[in-house]
Amino acid sequence: MSIIQQHSNATLGDAWRTINIDALTEDSSVNFDTSTLHPPQPEISEADARQINTQVRQLLRGGDAEGALRGCLDTPVYNGSEAAKDAHLQTITEVLQSIKASEMSPLLKSIYSSEGGNEALDVLMKYIYKGMGAGAPKVSRTPSGVTPQSTGGFSQVGGRPGSNEPTGAAMSVLLSWHEKVVDVAGLGCIGRTMTDWRRV
Repeated sequence: MSIIQQHSNATLGDAWRTINIDALTEDSSVNFDTSTLHPPQPEISEADARQINTQVRQLLRGGDAEGALRGCLDTPVYNGSEAAKDAHLQTITEVLQSIKASEMSPLLKSIYSSEGGNEALDVLMKYIYKGMGAGAPKVSRTPSGVTPQSTGGFSQVGGRPGSNEPTGAAMSVLLSWHEKVVDVAGLGCIGRTMTDWRRV
C-alpha cells in the first residue's frame, strides 16, 4: 500500500460528508436571522380581516375604487390563520371584480407612482396568484334558507350542472389584472412575488 492510500484512508473517511458548508460561509442565511430582512408582521385575525372587508365595501359604495384596493394592499395577511387569509383574498377578489376594465390601467399607474406603490403591486400579484391557485374563492350560489329541489339531475338554483361559471369569471378577472399589473410594474414584479418568503 502506498503512502498516499494510507494517508487518504486514515484522514478522510466519510466525515467530509457531514460538513455543513453553509455554516462556514459568511453570507449564508445560517449565520444571521432571516426575520430581520423584513419588519415583523402583525398577526391579523379573521375578525380583523372581516373589519377590513367592511371598510373596503364602504369605500367601494362611495365610488373610491383606488382607496378600496389600496386599503386591501396596505394590510396583507402574512401572519394570521388560514381563515383570515381566505377572507382577505375574498375581499381583494371582490374589489378586483368591481373595477371596470377601462379603469384598471389608470388605477394601477396611480398606485404605482405613489409612495410604496411598487410593494403594493407586488402584494397584489401575490393575491392574484393565490386566487388562481385556489381556483378563486368559493361563492355560495344558493341563497340562505333555500333548498334546491331535485329535478331529474338539474338544480333549480345555480348554473348548468358541471359548469364552473363563477370560478371561470373570477379566473378571467384575475388573468386580466395579472396582465395589467405586469404592464405597469414590469416582469420584475413576478420575480419578486415568486422569491418573497412571506406568503399571503
